[in-house]
Amino acid sequence: MKKKIIFVFLFVLAFQSLFASGKKDDAQAAEQGQVKYMFLFIGDGKAMAQISAAQIFSTATVSNSIQFTPLNFTQFPAAGFITTFDEGSFITDSSSAATAIASGNKTWSGVVNMDSAKTKKFKTIAEYAHGAGMKVGIVSTVTLNHATPAAFYAKAPSRNDYYDIALQLAESGFEYFAGGSIDQRRGPNGDRSDAVGIAINNGYTYIDTKEAFLALKPGAEKVIAVSPVLQDAGAMKFEIDRLPDELSLADYTKKGIELLENPKGFFMMVEGGKIDWACHANDAATAIHDVLALDAAVKTAVDFAKKHPNETLIVVTGDHETGGMSIGFAGTQYSAFLELLALQKRSNVAFNEEIMKPYKEKTSINNAKLDDLSAEIKEYFGIEINSLNNFQKQQLEFAFQRSMGDTRTRSVLEDSYLLYGGYEPLTVKLTQIINQTAGIGWTSYSHTGIPLPVFASGINMRLFNGYFDNTDLFHKMAAAMGLKVK
Repeated sequence: MKKKIIFVFLFVLAFQSLFASGKKDDAQAAEQGQVKYMFLFIGDGKAMAQISAAQIFSTATVSNSIQFTPLNFTQFPAAGFITTFDEGSFITDSSSAATAIASGNKTWSGVVNMDSAKTKKFKTIAEYAHGAGMKVGIVSTVTLNHATPAAFYAKAPSRNDYYDIALQLAESGFEYFAGGSIDQRRGPNGDRSDAVGIAINNGYTYIDTKEAFLALKPGAEKVIAVSPVLQDAGAMKFEIDRLPDELSLADYTKKGIELLENPKGFFMMVEGGKIDWACHANDAATAIHDVLALDAAVKTAVDFAKKHPNETLIVVTGDHETGGMSIGFAGTQYSAFLELLALQKRSNVAFNEEIMKPYKEKTSINNAKLDDLSAEIKEYFGIEINSLNNFQKQQLEFAFQRSMGDTRTRSVLEDSYLLYGGYEPLTVKLTQIINQTAGIGWTSYSHTGIPLPVFASGINMRLFNGYFDNTDLFHKMAAAMGLKVK
């Protein structure tokens, strides 16, 4: 027994020594100079499958050649992989994953910047940068007090403490928040002091119109810029649904650069948060468009870096993979036809809100017919029902009946989650049909535990080569910026 205890002690000692050595190596490697302008782009739910799908799609829609059209960030000269497990599972959620990236600490899923006992609070890379005099920007396509953006300024025992997190946003002092709205700004019951009002009292300018956003000029000290056009749960629209004249993630990133640039530099975290939401619903076309939108935002940072090549570092990664996406499906064997995804013109959410919801409200189960929606299905998804094979038609009819509330089909297969993941059955089946026809497969409606790629460009980029844990991103960014962290 004593030998076993000694062995365990020596193993832990060796592990700690190796870990400490790694941090020392990071500090020694950051000798190119101190990063003045730090960009961290996080594609929520984005792994190599989503990236590769976006690259193949970009080629397939314009050419028959078998090649990738590279994204801006896939051309970065430094690249690595990170593990994503959290303290309680090999499959993390966004709050524990973002906590690892933002503070360098593992925690339980659902927790934001606190330890597993929910007593100790962690300081984030954004807070360290702010304390060193750098300005800070937090940009996201989802709500600004959602798990990933929250992990850079808040500490909460539950990611669902939206009101408390909103108050911490209002009190953070960070100079720029932009993208989605603020969820539960008056508390879960709508009876609390307005968190936006508190932010305004703390010196923030709150804007939610395009005109006011475009009018922002350098010198605006603290800004909360919310998209004038919101979609599900107060987030920005999916890119596939965004109209050309509506503000994009790239617009919010570019404006952030304009407002944050100053002699002491800045740290900006930009999240493509709805890649994850699309992948949860197994909506490949929608996910691909949001990957491309994130890449367009990266391009604004690349353009800035060209003007400040010896002061800028850009890092692009994810927090976890969502959906178990694959390029390859049993029905298409060794072939993929991602150009077919271009037939889909709108997201699953748009179809639900604009077509399914009003149809269900005005149509009884007894009067409902799938053919009633044939024109809309073709318009939104490019699917002609009459062109489907018998098996696909049966699946679609079954899903339609489930969407309309027919419980008689439950005896055929009880587990509706396995079939539809808790989403609108007809809509999920439509995306599944077009995905499978294109050669895209899915294993889950949740997250998976695979490692994620990291891409880096700029000074000290070599820190991000190799295979390491997501907590190491915090230490590598700190070393690159010359921050002294505890």
